[in-house]
Formats: sequence, structure tokens, C-alpha cells
Amino acid sequence: MKDAAPQAIHLADYMAPGWLVESVDLTFRLAPQTTRVLSRIAFKPNPDSPRQPFFLHGESLRLISAAVDGTPVTPQVTATGLTCDVPDAPFVWEAEVEIAPADNTALEGLYMSNGMYCTQCEAEGFRKITYYPDRPDVMGVFTVRIESDLPVLLSNGNPTASGDGWAEWHDPWPKPAYLFALVAGDLAAHHDTFTTMEGRDVDLNIWVRAPDLDKCAFGMGALIRSMIWDEQTYGRAYDLDVFNIVAVDDFNMGAMENKGLNIFNSSAVLANQATSTDTDFQRVEAIIAHEYFHNWTGNRITCRDWFQLCLKEGLTVFRDQSFTGDLHGHAVKRIEDALVMRNRQFQEDAGPLSHPVRPESFVEINNFYTVTVYEKGAELVGMLKRLVGDDGYRAALDLYFDRHDGQAATIEDWLACFTDATGRDLTQFKRWYAQAGTPRLTVTDDFKNGTYSLHITQKTPPTPGQPDKMPLHIPVALGLLDDTGAEVLPTTLLELTQATQTFTFDGLAARPIPSILRDFSAPVIVDRTPPAGERAFLLAHDTDPFNRWDAGRNLARDMLLDLIHAGGGAPDAGYLDGLRATLTDSTLDPALRALISHLPSETDLAIALAAAGETPDPVQIHRVRQAVRKQTAQALSDILPRLYADMQVQSPFAPDARQGGQRALGNAILMLLSELDDGAAAQAQFDAADNMTQQLAALAAVLHAGRGEAAVARFYDQWKDDRLVLNKWFGIQITMAAPAAAVDTATRLTQHPDFQWKNPNRFRSVMGALAAHPAGFHCADGAAYALLADWLIRLDPLNPQTTARMVTAFDSLKRYDADRQTLMRQALQRIARTEGLSRDTTEMVTRLLQ
Repeated sequence: MKDAAPQAIHLADYMAPGWLVESVDLTFRLAPQTTRVLSRIAFKPNPDSPRQPFFLHGESLRLISAAVDGTPVTPQVTATGLTCDVPDAPFVWEAEVEIAPADNTALEGLYMSNGMYCTQCEAEGFRKITYYPDRPDVMGVFTVRIESDLPVLLSNGNPTASGDGWAEWHDPWPKPAYLFALVAGDLAAHHDTFTTMEGRDVDLNIWVRAPDLDKCAFGMGALIRSMIWDEQTYGRAYDLDVFNIVAVDDFNMGAMENKGLNIFNSSAVLANQATSTDTDFQRVEAIIAHEYFHNWTGNRITCRDWFQLCLKEGLTVFRDQSFTGDLHGHAVKRIEDALVMRNRQFQEDAGPLSHPVRPESFVEINNFYTVTVYEKGAELVGMLKRLVGDDGYRAALDLYFDRHDGQAATIEDWLACFTDATGRDLTQFKRWYAQAGTPRLTVTDDFKNGTYSLHITQKTPPTPGQPDKMPLHIPVALGLLDDTGAEVLPTTLLELTQATQTFTFDGLAARPIPSILRDFSAPVIVDRTPPAGERAFLLAHDTDPFNRWDAGRNLARDMLLDLIHAGGGAPDAGYLDGLRATLTDSTLDPALRALISHLPSETDLAIALAAAGETPDPVQIHRVRQAVRKQTAQALSDILPRLYADMQVQSPFAPDARQGGQRALGNAILMLLSELDDGAAAQAQFDAADNMTQQLAALAAVLHAGRGEAAVARFYDQWKDDRLVLNKWFGIQITMAAPAAAVDTATRLTQHPDFQWKNPNRFRSVMGALAAHPAGFHCADGAAYALLADWLIRLDPLNPQTTARMVTAFDSLKRYDADRQTLMRQALQRIARTEGLSRDTTEMVTRLLQ
């Protein structure tokens, strides 16, 4: 018999905790099946909360003993926690529990990964370690003793004492339980030091298994760059004597910002030339920065409740995006961030999983670690910065740090700092946090007697639970160009606050060419029918790099949509001319040229067709897009070999922006060349590659050319003992497979001896790759839906978090034809009927089926 339906938790029902924590003393006696956790917690009544029953969260714990002020008690224990009679005054709670880390396959709480003990407590994992008020607005000072015969014993804060088989740690900064961390294992450290701007000497360590020590230098450099940047840009210095990072193979997410002891998925910290691509290096650097920046935006100031998750995550994503832009160039970074928004977040907004940046309710908080909370949350911070200016933003952040240090804050607290620091009324802007969906701006214009008028109407489509939307406060960055490409109006910020507004510009000698939404100034969709030739003009002349790229992308998208409607045909001559001019423009950053050369994704095209009220055919989209790529290669065949040769890096490998841009453009050209030479150039690059960027790109091109069998075998023989590179080997075979072969390829790989499906990275390398292959995943017979459902049903009892996240592969349910919708529903219904389905997966499947 299935459990009762999980109950939703509502923001409106928030109640401050009845009991506050003053100090926490924990002792861990580690054993794989019988770890003992002894807790001694000093509680006091919360004077700002009505008297409440004393309740501690706890799941999957065996209570051995409990005491209040030294007197044994017998609490009432349920599957979710315990209650107990306690004094209406400060008291000390003591308990001893037993847990089995070796059996914890959910990777939440205290678990084991290849003989190493580690924790993951965000969002609600600490309740699987001991009984505690496991909520972010309860903060306490932790002291931890770890007893084990393992050589490395780590926890939060600073080390205070150690001996044979034990170590003690103390964290002087109050923190919620979700930031608790513990690691014990046979590990080696890559060590460095850093002196803060306040003169504190900090020991830095990246702890890994000994064979991975050669993959730590880049990560250590990224950490030091992050510390310097946060001091210079935000005035934030590190506040402990040690900063530890640990690489863990079995981890559901990318990394975790536990105070002083960051725990990382190995793929998010280990990197070197041989095994990591330029994209890997950038990801490692960004994630290390993100988790370090959390020290202030998430740790020193945390969120009052999980509805405020975007307050720490959106702000910290914005900070890591700015960091990457400062180091590697803002133009390319802004385009990459916009692509995430358009291809993933806009899709989430348009589907059954749509939700506000600050949701009003949830069943399982793990399901709200989404692109809406993270990336759209970051866009909201960026819009605030545009509206108040750089100086106003810094003043608001300084006030936020001063006012709320050591507190658990809310969106209201955050916005009040901007209002108090700048005087701006942000009442309307706050709607961004409450309204789901992607606003659409309908734009028309006219020119008369030297006055140019821009008319903008905003409308946000209905989303689940929100049929009616109010106008938002939208910053629209605008530039105006003359027919030579010179700016007659430099970038100017328009503030759209009404359903319809008109903006006028006087004294113009001729009708200007508008450059609208420069630098992607707001996460919106612009609906405008430009005059013939305008996009090609902007592709060639726009002074805003984002809009130059966007003009080329829109030109390519409209061309592809026309060809899809027509069932095929030749690429537009204007598009090919613009692409030729861009690729040969040596004044442009090679990374920007590479981005402009990429056709819109198949998902992007499907979303565009669905937005126009049409039913996309994923196989036809794939066929037309592939044909255009081949015809583009043929049309540019006279320049491709020279461009490819020019982009070959001659100096020793460096994972920097200059070399990375060259490799990006060179590999984009290589894929086009493979359309002409049957993969010969790609095979030559594969044979000669001395770094993973070149080797993997060449493997992709050889596979695309249909001659990759030998290269796949060689790649496996070379890298079969490196689990992170082997993930790439699994994934690339599926992503580069022909649509008709994608499911068979995935099925075959699930039968491979190295498909360790209980490892989240390996599971995602196959099932995630299949879901990311639109034409393969949406094959007409539904075989991919059935395969994914089979594996999710198998994985859910062991790892509900990874299962629930993978269920989002079905979020395009309503986009496709009735037959595919029926097949997707059947797969989801089969998952829903599974006996004992987890709360995480139940919520996601229910939302999709609704």
C-alpha cells in the first residue's frame, strides 16, 4: 500500500522557531554499519515566538538514549522526528543515535563513498545524522569530535586538537545544520596558503585520493583567485584559519559550501590538461568561486527558510558570473548565461514545472534547486544592479552585509537594503520574485519629423497556479545606430513599468536602427518583426557584442524555421554572407566568433515552433539543421581550412581565455570540415591531440562523420581507468549518435561493465545524454521514454534526488504531438504507480502529469 500523498509546505505558514540553539557539541564514533552520534545541544526559548512543543527532526535514526539537563527522558519518536517535554527555560539536550553510513545510497546525511565518510546536509540531510531542529533559521556554534582509525578527519571551522584516532574541530561562526560537514578518509592534500587583506594567514587544502593529486593545481589557483576577487570587488575577507575542499566521487550535486569544509563532486574540482576540456576548466573555476563566495552570501548570511533559497543561490550565481566575466571577458560570458536562460530556464517557465523565483509552496525542497532559482535568481540581481547603478549596488551590498551578518534573511530584507541605500522604490520590482513565467515584450516603432518612437507592450503568459500576471519593472537597455553602424544613442536604460509604454528620441537626422535588450538586460523574450536586412546589418555592425551575436542567432533561427516549414532547402544567402564576414573578422574574439557560428539548438527551435502555436517534429528539426550545417560547410569551403589552421595553438597549453577561444573556434570549424572531408582532419587532430579539449572535439567530429568506431575504442583503452574521462566516453557516443540509433546506443552502454549506475555522474552520463538528444529522446515509438522510466524506477529506491532531477527530462510533455504526449504520460504513469516511490520523485511526476 502506497503512503499518503506528501503534504505541501506553504510560505504563508512560516512560524519562527520556538527554540533557539546556543551551542552544539557532537561526537562521531565512525563505523560503516554502526556509527554512533552523540549530541549535546544547549537550547533556549525564542522570546520572539509563541510557546511551541519541543520537536526535533530525525529520519532513519535509531535512538539509543536521550536526556534533558542530565535526566534520562523517553521522547515520542515518529518517522520524521521526536517530541519531548522540556523546561520553559534554557536547558541542555543530550542524545545518542546509531546510523549506517554504508547503507546510505541516497547520498544525503552521512554516507560512504569508496571507503570515505562524507556528508551532504543541504537541504534537509542533517536530520539523518542526529535529532535536531533542521531548519535554516536555527543557527548555532558547533564543536565536533571525530573518532576513527582513518588518517584524515575533517569538520567545519578550525582544528583545535587531535590525537591517535581522533580529531576535534570548532566553528566559531553560528550556522544552520544544513552547513554541517564531516569527512574521514585516506586522503592526500594539495596545500597552499593565503593571507587575507585583514592579515589572517589561511591554510588552503584540496583533499583527494593520492592518484588525483596531479589534478588539483588549477583548482587551488581558482580558489586563490576567488579570494582575491571577493576582497577587491565586495570587500569580503575569509574568516577562518583553514579552508578545506574535499573531492568526492559519489555526490548528487556539483558542490556544497559547508563553512570551511567545502565538499565537491570530483568532476567539479579535479582538472588537468590531459583529462579536462576548456569547458571543464571554466566549470571548475566557476564552481570553486561559487562555493567560496557562499562564505558570505549563504553562510555568514543565510536564508530564513527554503522559500528564500534564491537569496543565497541567485546572488551567489551572479557573483560567480561576474567573477568569470572579469577574468575571461564579459561578452562571451553574457552570451553563455543567456543561452542557459533561453534553452533551459525559459523551457522550465513554459512547462508544467514552472514556478516563481521564490515559490509559494513546495512538497520536497530538493526539487527546487532549479535554473529558475539559480540562474533566473541571478538575473534578478543583475537587473537590480542595472537599476541602481554600480555605486548604488555596492552601497546596498555593504548595507546588506553589515545589517544581516549572522542572520537568516528574507527577500524583503534584501530589497530593503537597496531601498535604504539608494532611495529606489522596489515595490513593483518585487513581483519578479513572486510571478512565474517569461515576460514577452512586443515591440513596434515609428519615425516622424526627426523623432523616433519605440512602443513596448509587456505580457507574461499564464503558468500553473498563476493565470493572471501584473506588469513587471523591466530594465531594457537600448542603443540606436545609423546606417554606417555608428551609435546615435549610446546604451541607455529604459525602465518599463506599465503594460504598454512609448519611449521617444528627438533630433535624429534619419530613422535609426534599434539595438534592443543590449547585454540581455532582462530575462524576457522580445517579439518584433524587423525590416528586411536589419538582422544582417546588426550582425555586421552592432557595437553591443551580445546583440551582435543575437542578431546572427535570430537570423539563423528564422532561416531554419522557414526551412522546417518548407521541408528543406538552401540556407539564406544573407545568413551565409554574415557568417563569412564574422568568421573572418580577426578583430573579434575567437570565442565570440565560435558562438556566432553555432546554429540554434534543436531544443531552441522546438521551443520557437511551440511558442508560435505549432507542433514541432524533433526528427525533422534534426534533419533540417544537419542539412544546413552541411550546406554551410560547402558554402564556406574556401575559407575553412585556413581558419582552422590559424586557430591551432602553438604555445604550451594554458586553460586561459585566449587559448580557449582559439580552440573553441578551431573546433567549431573542425565540425564543419568533417562535413567535407569525411572526418579526415578530425582523425588527424584526434591522433595528435595533447589535451582533452582537442581530443574530445575530434572524437565528436569523427563520430559525426560516421567513422568513429576505432577512435571510440582507442579512447576507451586510453582512459578506462579514469572515471571522470570515462563519463565523457559514455556521453559522447549518445549525443553524437544518429536519432534512430540513440536509444540502442544508450541501451548498449547500460550493459557495459563500467556503467556504474549507482554513481550519479555515471548515471547522468548515459541517461542525461539521452535526454539531451532531442531527436533521439523523442523518437516516435517512445522507446527512449520507456528506457528512462525503467531506469528511474530502478534508481529511485536508492537515490531519490538524482531520480527526481532526471524526471525533468519529461518537462516538454505538452510541446509535442498527441502520440508522443501519450507515450510520455504512459512512462510517467508507470513511474507514479511504483510501490514505495520517494517523496522527491512523486512530487515531480505529479506536477508533470498535472
